[in-house]
Amino acid sequence: MRDFVGGGTARPFGYFVHHQGRGHAERCRAIAQALPPERPIRIFCARPDLLGTLPDNARITEIPSLFEPRGDEPPAMDQVGTPDTLHCAPLGWSGIREAMGTMTTWFATADPALMICDVSAELAQLCRICSVPHVKVLQHGERGDPGHRAAYDGAAGLLAPFHAALAQPDWSEEMLAKTCFAGGLGVEIALPDRPAARARLGIDPGRRVIVVMSGGGGSGFTRAPLGIGARTWPDTLWLSVGQVEADWHATEPGNLDHRGWVDNPGDYIAAADVIVASSGNTTCQRILASGTPWIVIPEWRYFDEQVEKARALARAGAAHHLPHLPSSAQAWRQAIADVEASHVPERQRALVDAAAGTKASAWLEALAARLWSRGRTDQTEIVEETR
Repeated sequence: MRDFVGGGTARPFGYFVHHQGRGHAERCRAIAQALPPERPIRIFCARPDLLGTLPDNARITEIPSLFEPRGDEPPAMDQVGTPDTLHCAPLGWSGIREAMGTMTTWFATADPALMICDVSAELAQLCRICSVPHVKVLQHGERGDPGHRAAYDGAAGLLAPFHAALAQPDWSEEMLAKTCFAGGLGVEIALPDRPAARARLGIDPGRRVIVVMSGGGGSGFTRAPLGIGARTWPDTLWLSVGQVEADWHATEPGNLDHRGWVDNPGDYIAAADVIVASSGNTTCQRILASGTPWIVIPEWRYFDEQVEKARALARAGAAHHLPHLPSSAQAWRQAIADVEASHVPERQRALVDAAAGTKASAWLEALAARLWSRGRTDQTEIVEETR
């Protein structure tokens, strides 16, 4: 029995959404909104509230987290090692069994055309084992390990939520041939003009502004280095947005203002003369769209994801990469001088596409059509048709 949902008659797409950070959910929502209305899509996520407003052809199934233990979990079976083909696969977790059982039951009843995995190498491998073609969202990082290789090699296609100019040099021709690059996917890249943004934020139109931004997937930057930077330019307004970690020894001047989590990050980006930010997906795409001088400083993430993305941005000439926040006034002066000297706004703006959601959805539709036809699927042809 086929469990077609959302009023459509086509085979449904499935979509697993990781709930760390916001980028995974934003990409899913953009794709769901761009799919044809007759294509049902079933979304599996531990945090349905992240998805926001979805079209009528989309349904959400809440599942337990694959990465956080529930209160009824037994003591960890750490004496049993994890094989190289897996990353996060603790033994004895009822939540994992429940989540995987929910998804595999849906595989059996819904007969899906595709499953999009954003992201989990284990789930991507499960799709292949269950004979469900999957699309793996491609992320930056050191991912040449057996687990990631199995997920990528077994995928029918790879979806990269960034421009092809940001590809890593270690990605093989085989990977690139089946990858759809969609720079800006899921991100609202239209920004207000600077005067309007500054007026809403209560900032003097003529004052120099440096904005510091950290994402939602970690603990953010620490306060002490920001205090050094703000004291170096006492006439410049420094604004931090997002998570900032306290330092007991931080000495902060009056021109440094921590705004925390805000509902209007686009205003802060538009208001900035220089941006200091990590390289999370949403932050990255919005800053690129703004064409603002950008010092990119990666936060810690698994597999050095942000480190590799920062390096890719530097190679593309889209940002000035530093491995960590400057530790002295002299280092801050050098960093600001370097980013302003190398800044090319057109190069940044060229890396985002306002129609990325439409492009990705069209690619998924074309891929599904080819996979379920009798002829051999030519991945390169599918990618070329949607560029």
